[in-house]
Amino acid sequence: MNEAELIHKAQTGDVRAFEQLVEEYQQSVFNLAYRMIGNHEDAADMAQEAFIKAYFNLSKFKGNSKFSTWIYRIATNSCLDEIKKRKKTPTYSMSDSIEIEEGEITREIEDKSSNIEENFEREEQLKMVNKAIGRLQENHRIIIIMRDVNNMSYEEIAEILKCSTGTVKSRISRARTILHDFLKEDGLFKN
Repeated sequence: MNEAELIHKAQTGDVRAFEQLVEEYQQSVFNLAYRMIGNHEDAADMAQEAFIKAYFNLSKFKGNSKFSTWIYRIATNSCLDEIKKRKKTPTYSMSDSIEIEEGEITREIEDKSSNIEENFEREEQLKMVNKAIGRLQENHRIIIIMRDVNNMSYEEIAEILKCSTGTVKSRISRARTILHDFLKEDGLFKN
């Protein structure tokens, strides 16, 4: 299937077609973001943000330019927005020394990390939650992941699932109740 066909299918709601477009451009969009941001993790976030924006605005792509040009423009704008945001908020390296009249001192940061047992317990709880999410029916699993894992708004979820925000809220409530029951069964909750 050629790119034009993929775009058309994606515009009509074919998620697999959009995933193929992402696969085609993900490396080049990441590389662009990496060059602009200069940090691997932030570049990955910017690339993901660009594809999310592209997904929600795919209907606006009219084919007046190449798809690659369009997605790169979205990625560039996302990176520029991030750079502007960073300029407004000064950042400091934790390893920078502080200059005072008597010379320089280095920062000493208290280690507030929890002990090994607490970290292990948290990892085990996370495994239990992930296992319980996996036990949910697909429609409940998807909505929990969208809302509670990916922090999507009710409106975004409603748009993706093509239903009302009231329906989304109802499904999330039901899914959370079922998830809570699974976690109780697994011993994570006492009540």
